[in-house]
Amino acid sequence: MTLVMVLFWVLIIAGAVALARYIGRHRQEPSPQPPVGEQRWGGGRAEDLLAERFARGDIDEDEYRRRLALLRESR
Repeated sequence: MTLVMVLFWVLIIAGAVALARYIGRHRQEPSPQPPVGEQRWGGGRAEDLLAERFARGDIDEDEYRRRLALLRESR
């Protein structure tokens, strides 16, 4: 009876450790690469960078709109 109880707890602990490693490994994986068509500078990534600069206050609204229009024209 004691041997069964020890074996039970060893299996529970080993399962918890395996689950923690599995979850930890999947959290550290890099995000997938965007599709090839979106890697060019005229795509969404450049617009995202421009929006970040506007949100930080690096550029004003007029400059943001001018550059955004230029990006969308060059697609």
